[in-house]
Amino acid sequence: MTPNRPYLLRAFFDWIVDNECTPHLVVDAGFANVQVPTQFVQDGQIVLNISPSAVTQFSLDLTQLSFNARFGGQPMQVYVPLGAVLAIYARENGEGTVFTADEFLEDEDDFVPELESVESSVEFTDETSPEKPEKKKGSHLRVIK
Repeated sequence: MTPNRPYLLRAFFDWIVDNECTPHLVVDAGFANVQVPTQFVQDGQIVLNISPSAVTQFSLDLTQLSFNARFGGQPMQVYVPLGAVLAIYARENGEGTVFTADEFLEDEDDFVPELESVESSVEFTDETSPEKPEKKKGSHLRVIK
């Protein structure tokens, strides 16, 4: 299966924006191929405002996110492999999620989607039958800055 980080990142981004909050991204600035304004890096990390009103040409796919923004009045293209994303949260209330390093491959070139057909079987029990799916509560982490 493909890593879930890009899907979770997009979901939290949309959720934060839909609730009229400002999405902030915590990035490991020392991760391979990261392109961020180094003058704003602290303790090897940088916090980026990725609000639609703060960035242009925002792109998020299965391996990276990129956008254009101004830092200290200077335009810059930012590039972040998804393995470098440590957290996403709403500036206003800290709601969001934290990612761990082992959830994603460090080198995006190592990620090759499996294209072979894989046969599998699924056995349903009473609790997880398609007619009566098991209900699980969602969870989220609060990022304290």
